[in-house]
Amino acid sequence: MKAPSHTVAGIDVGGTNKGFHAVALREERIVATLATSLPGEVVAWCRELHVSAVGVDAPCRWSHTGRSRLCERELAGLRMSCFGTPSRLVGEVHPFYQWMVNGAELFRRLAPHYRLYDGRTPLLEPLCFETFPQAIACCLAGKMLSAKHKRIERRRLLEQATQRTDALTSIDEIDAALCALAAQYVLAGSFNVFGDAAEGFLLVPNRRFNFLQESTAANPIGSSSSRA
Repeated sequence: MKAPSHTVAGIDVGGTNKGFHAVALREERIVATLATSLPGEVVAWCRELHVSAVGVDAPCRWSHTGRSRLCERELAGLRMSCFGTPSRLVGEVHPFYQWMVNGAELFRRLAPHYRLYDGRTPLLEPLCFETFPQAIACCLAGKMLSAKHKRIERRRLLEQATQRTDALTSIDEIDAALCALAAQYVLAGSFNVFGDAAEGFLLVPNRRFNFLQESTAANPIGSSSSRA
């Protein structure tokens, strides 16, 4: 895929201590990074850079039922497991889910400036969307990858798509860069959709390799009876 000329951003979301790590890409270059505990600073940074699309590694919606959301169940069906998102009631009181609370606040602050992907086409820019670094990495590699070696394998994938990665000094920045790379695929119209409008869509690059085709022969990637 030829990288679009737009500036895009990826955000890795952590808990109270880790905060947010953001990476901006333009074509094949990393043009800026940011580490902050304040979601408002992330939004201001994106706007200053005139970012066209923001990929966020955090749930964009709480579960309505307390069970895993559809996008999470679909990923699990492809052997790409991620943390299940609880209901808002549980998430806002349980310390483990503080990073999801932070992600929800980031999406809330992005909303006036970046439209959350809602399943419609054509895309309306600027936009934001939920994504997942492990799924991005597997789609780009064309095979299932073990998270045990994520720092090495994800950096290698980024090096194949960008000119330099020396500015990325932590796995948080590497994951943010992967989310930004996913944003380039989204703007190019080359992406897979998981989930539904009710509990949120999750987007990853559209790389239909055999390991995905075989797993989804009866149920194409991103298909959903409630998809808009």
